Amino acid sequence: MAHLNNAGAALPPRPVIETVAEQFALESLIGGYEAAERSAAVVEHFYDAVAGLIGAHRDEIAYVENATRAWDMAFYAIPFARGDRILTTTSEYSSNAIAYQQVAASKGVRVEVVPDDPEGTLSLDALEDELAKGDVRLVSLNHVPTHNGLVNPVAEVGRLCREHGVLYLLDACQSIGQLPVDVGEIGCDVLSATGRKFLRGPRGTGFLYVRQGIVQTLEPPFLDLHAATWKAPDGYEIREDARRFETWERYVAGQMGLGAAADYAMEVGIEAIEERVTALASALREELADRPGTTVLDGGERPSGIVTFTVDGHEPAEIKTVARQAGVNVNTTSPRSQGYDPHALPSAVRASVHYYNTEEELDRLLAVLP
Repeated sequence: MAHLNNAGAALPPRPVIETVAEQFALESLIGGYEAAERSAAVVEHFYDAVAGLIGAHRDEIAYVENATRAWDMAFYAIPFARGDRILTTTSEYSSNAIAYQQVAASKGVRVEVVPDDPEGTLSLDALEDELAKGDVRLVSLNHVPTHNGLVNPVAEVGRLCREHGVLYLLDACQSIGQLPVDVGEIGCDVLSATGRKFLRGPRGTGFLYVRQGIVQTLEPPFLDLHAATWKAPDGYEIREDARRFETWERYVAGQMGLGAAADYAMEVGIEAIEERVTALASALREELADRPGTTVLDGGERPSGIVTFTVDGHEPAEIKTVARQAGVNVNTTSPRSQGYDPHALPSAVRASVHYYNTEEELDRLLAVLP
């Protein structure tokens, strides 16, 4: 199988598979609680591994069951007030956009979409103009959108947010594992990410980064005896670190596997990964652009490993099916996930490469296209 659906779920490497399988087997032999106690050091290593991957401190990391829930836990913890403004981008993911609208309806917050620059990425000039108007409580955007190969200028956004004293939430679902991500350089206050995509971790895993300087200003929308301490008879005290966003019950083997995935990515080298992914994606775009009737849709000056395209006279779902039958995995995009994009197409083929893909696998995709 030529797996070109890494933006959906990448193939986990052997250390991740073995870590998860061995822990699950141990649970079957001695019990789940007992297995977690025996593997406590590996469970705890997850925080160091992920912190090292993104340039954070271990106390700024929370393990969450997926990126959506991690993002939700942070977003719904923000103390919005009537009249606050949320600024986002045209390429925002619809799941996040739904949350914006829910908060807008319940708290009187305004959601405003910052226009794109001529290259299709977030316009920094337009963002600066909106920040200067005031009342902005949050700037929230994706690093790499799910339906387009562009990379947003996240570090420049961070600089503007710091200058204006505005909270900055970054969805790094599609960038963690394929691009260098350093929270200090980016300047985000909160970052959410998944395990299953380019990081090559297990499904059902994710993490949340919350900067130490702001963590105590955010109260999670729900708490348990892990996130807070019960103070009888009618009080509680919330943890002071990012683990206030966790729950006690969790996929322990998955947390260990996600730590192994972070270690593995660091061993391979994030810069080397980026170089390989960028080269493969660029080669695929060039080949597609030379095909009559094929349109490459990706924008931005800096491309990612996600390649989207259409073929005249053929539905993307048809191409996906034909490719799968030929042993090539690709996916399709849908306008239902494309948030505020004014140029959203009904659908497109999405091929997302990773460093373990080969040029021969790209040729196999090209060979099955009509």
